[in-house]
Amino acid sequence: MRYDIAVQWDDEAGVWCAVCNEIPLALESNSLDALILKVKVAAQEVLELNNKPYENAQLCFKVDHMERIA
Repeated sequence: MRYDIAVQWDDEAGVWCAVCNEIPLALESNSLDALILKVKVAAQEVLELNNKPYENAQLCFKVDHMERIA
């Protein structure tokens, strides 16, 4: 099963946010690498708690981030 994880930078809060309604989960972290790790751990736990298979689950991170050039 493939789960799409929407990832966005929250400029106001200064954190990365990840949301997946299919699992469901919503997490945040101050670094993208830390957020990805948190999502991997939490996704398995939430899927297991909801009796959904997680052994072959794939997480597809879709990052949306904009920066000004100058």
